[in-house]
Amino acid sequence: MTHIVDFKDVSTAGLESSPVAEALAGLRANEARYFKNKYDVDFAVAAADDATALVDYVARVLDQERGIVIESPALEAAEVEVDGIRWTHVFYESGLAVNVMYTLADAGKRAVGFKLSEGMDPPEELSAFKWARQKSKLAGTIRGSFFVVKGEY
Repeated sequence: MTHIVDFKDVSTAGLESSPVAEALAGLRANEARYFKNKYDVDFAVAAADDATALVDYVARVLDQERGIVIESPALEAAEVEVDGIRWTHVFYESGLAVNVMYTLADAGKRAVGFKLSEGMDPPEELSAFKWARQKSKLAGTIRGSFFVVKGEY
């Protein structure tokens, strides 16, 4: 079952087991606000157990592109397709959010983005990345990084 993320009344529903649940909820709400403001699309998430195909897709891209395996359990996942771009998001218990931006047309932009919730340290499996900081009214300070996807998925 999916539910639309409300970025005006931020809720930790579905993320309660995270030690940084409030910050992760803010990060999730920040993503919802982005899609609503930029594309006028609601951001709907599902429990990871109900969205195993999405979680597995993100895991496959990470593993095949960089040999990365996220150790933290996935809590929720979402997929949005707008303007010929498929965005797949997975939110992890540690406070990590991973998204795969994949332009469906050949030779389009394709990348994996990582965002760390405020209050969490970068996981060991992502220690090689450099992190930029971004302020968010919903999520506090977000640290992010990314890499370009080269393969076909």
